[in-house]
Amino acid sequence: MKIFPAIDLYDDKAVRLYKGDYEQMTVYNEDPVAVAEDFKAKGAEQIHLVDLAGAKAGVPMHSEIVNAIVRRTGLFAEVGGGIRSMATVDAYIGAGAGRVILGTAAVTDEAFLKSALDKYGDRIAVGADIAEGKIAIRGWREKSDYGVDEFLEKMQTLGVKTVVCTDVSKDGAMKGANHELYKALNGKFAMNFIASGGVSSIEDVEILAKSGVYGAIIGKAYYIGAIDLKQAIEVAK
Repeated sequence: MKIFPAIDLYDDKAVRLYKGDYEQMTVYNEDPVAVAEDFKAKGAEQIHLVDLAGAKAGVPMHSEIVNAIVRRTGLFAEVGGGIRSMATVDAYIGAGAGRVILGTAAVTDEAFLKSALDKYGDRIAVGADIAEGKIAIRGWREKSDYGVDEFLEKMQTLGVKTVVCTDVSKDGAMKGANHELYKALNGKFAMNFIASGGVSSIEDVEILAKSGVYGAIIGKAYYIGAIDLKQAIEVAK
């Protein structure tokens, strides 16, 4: 299993939200590039970057910082947040991002998703953000009509290979990941799932690794010292 340490960007800072609530935001570092360099120093080979301001606005707001992180660290970077046009996809991949995550656009603009998949294949991932059994969109502030299985079946049919799956109710809560969810999805679908939300301990990492998921995102637990990133990477292997 791959470990994706995460940087969520807002106002040029590394922040975390509590259960997706922009009103409950904590700033953890004012230098996101330095955070990414620390990830690399601890053995990370990939990184998860989210432009929270971009997700809210519908257009990228932190592309300069994202591109600086990619350039300075050389890590495989997956990038999401506000990516709703092919021009944005082209720009991120052209700047060296390894994978681009489509969230809202995957739900609301099937033609764009298909075009991106046709052009970039498995360098396009989809974000499945789950809130009360539905797929959430627009920075988790709205719920779509899609149920989880219905949405994922459609994504698999369209040829999506990688899904970043977040249980919004667990995100930032430090109460453990939704292991039953990821185990079930991994058994139902032939896609690579990256577990996101609530990965709070080394035990969480161990359970996820045994469940067969492709990857796990570590966010708040790194910032507050609940998970040693170097240890988590070793356990995941």
